[in-house]
Amino acid sequence: MRECIEEYPDEVKTHTALHVVKGAVVRVLGEEALWTASTYVSGKHGRLTVKFNRKLTPEEVKAIEELANKKVEEDLKIEVKILPRGEAERIYGNIIYDLFPIPGEIRELSIVIIYDTDGSIWNINACNKQHVKSTRCIGKIKLEKPRFRASKQLLEIPFNIES
Repeated sequence: MRECIEEYPDEVKTHTALHVVKGAVVRVLGEEALWTASTYVSGKHGRLTVKFNRKLTPEEVKAIEELANKKVEEDLKIEVKILPRGEAERIYGNIIYDLFPIPGEIRELSIVIIYDTDGSIWNINACNKQHVKSTRCIGKIKLEKPRFRASKQLLEIPFNIES
């Protein structure tokens, strides 16, 4: 494993952690948790909100946290591809999008791809923020207590990163 040589601001590490957590959420909870409704980042604190239909069990919370941290330790490669919007949609489909839309006048997308150890895609998303180059640069991810908002069918998953 290589160490993270570059130094990144906390917001960049935390934002990148959103992508890692999202990959873990989808693998633990299934395709029903695929759609991101909102994200929040402030310093070392982040929150991922996904469309979902129930509260999480303590075992699911633990499984998401363990899987996310396993992917951090595995030092997964993160690539950003700048593509014309039509080409990005043709190659990757609607999986690159979230529930909050990208304005139609945006013709070029930054596609953030985290590759798993076998070369498959761990997480992919259209995202115009800055990201670290590999997951090892994030630090440890510590999930806080998730909140399920039944009236809106939203699951909020707060977390913190530790250097």
